[in-house]
Amino acid sequence: MKLSPKTTSAALSKTDCLIAFGVEGQKPELPKGVGLPAKALDEFDGKARKTRACDPTRGNPARVILVGLGKGKELDAEGLRRAAAVGLKAADAERAKGAAFHVGPKLAKLAGGSGAVGQAVAEGALMASYRYDLGKSKPEARPLKRISVHGDGADFKTGVQRGTVLAEANLFTRDLQNLAGNQLTPTLLAERARGLARDRRSISCKVLDEAAMKRLGMGLLLGVSQGSEEPAKLIHLVYKPKGEARGKVALVGKGLTFDAGGTSIKPSRGMEEMRYDMSGSAAVLGAFHALRDLDVPYEVHGIVPTSENLCDGKATKPGDVHVAMNGKTVEVINTDAEGRLILADALCYTVEKVAPDTIIDLATLTGAVIVALGHEMSGCYSTTDRLRDALVEAGQATGETVWPMPLHPAFDENLAAGPADLRNICTPNMGGGSIVGAHFLRNFVGKTEWSHLDIAGTAWNQGSRDYTGGSGGTGVGTRLLIEYLSR
Repeated sequence: MKLSPKTTSAALSKTDCLIAFGVEGQKPELPKGVGLPAKALDEFDGKARKTRACDPTRGNPARVILVGLGKGKELDAEGLRRAAAVGLKAADAERAKGAAFHVGPKLAKLAGGSGAVGQAVAEGALMASYRYDLGKSKPEARPLKRISVHGDGADFKTGVQRGTVLAEANLFTRDLQNLAGNQLTPTLLAERARGLARDRRSISCKVLDEAAMKRLGMGLLLGVSQGSEEPAKLIHLVYKPKGEARGKVALVGKGLTFDAGGTSIKPSRGMEEMRYDMSGSAAVLGAFHALRDLDVPYEVHGIVPTSENLCDGKATKPGDVHVAMNGKTVEVINTDAEGRLILADALCYTVEKVAPDTIIDLATLTGAVIVALGHEMSGCYSTTDRLRDALVEAGQATGETVWPMPLHPAFDENLAAGPADLRNICTPNMGGGSIVGAHFLRNFVGKTEWSHLDIAGTAWNQGSRDYTGGSGGTGVGTRLLIEYLSR
């Protein structure tokens, strides 16, 4: 769907649907030349995300949808994103072919100023337009093809353009997540990564095959992959800023394109959802999708270990011991705790070959994080307060909430108590499954500043956020990472 910024200085052009906003206690702001029935204005109370549709008494729009923003003093970017999403869905339900959002001068002063407002409206509208139909032989056609966002000033236009880039990156991420396991193998994911670097001077990509990983000693990643006929890959994307880089940041994303649990096989019910076990990798690739059109002041590396976790005669057995790239031995107690294994070798590779200032990994690592935080917050484990606070702030700005989680030495002691240097899970009496995963990963980052984001609860099956939610992928992490890099 095409979205374009427009000015409000002239009368609104002919459009199927005008979407205008209003706060509680005030009349909605309308474009010049547009009038509405008195009854519609009286019935519109401006309460958050409440709508009132009507035919205008004058002006070019065929239909007008008013969307409430709630109390003006309480409005933030997330509230505006959701309101824009509500308006877009209402226009879609009206079977409109085109929709125009009007952002008047009063609204432009709320929620962080005109740039932030333009970005939020563009994000909410475009993300709400998402429909996954790549699995359909004959996708249902939808009338709505064009969106315009009308406001004034250079900051507003820049905000709309930035919001468009971020929303399109989110949709790219969600498409990757929603593809079935046979539609997105490790090889096909690597092809998508190469595509991001095509014709982009700022981005490069290389892909390591299993032979290269074997030479590097990546026994954990290859141990997970050995139960599948699909070969594992290690994807390495690099973004170089236009000016001198302020530092080097590595984004590491778990890329299990399908996870059956290996020998510790999962129950069959819901196993089809394990296509989403590559959501961390999708977020990293989505961030690079945005970096094609945005400039951030850091050199950014995207590292994606990708494989399948299946069960055949060659698959890892519970009790097997594999050796990581950094030489640590790991006893695999549960083959379904495989994400931390492939991430461990990817983290070793990142530390040794990239030597970044900061590492952020994203992974659908544990069901335990859902018990702790539900589906609205991602768990955040950090080695520095600076990184923790920066990610929390980025989460608040994007609506992708990050919640700080603890680390405790007792978990390290338990992980190290087996016959190998480490085991991949703690004993049952420890509990804290998400904390265990973070402690395991910390063994492979050395002294590098690092944060682990457990997105198992937020990557899919989230409640409706108006612009995302439901059983499909949410694209979580992509906008969060760009916000962090931009700050």
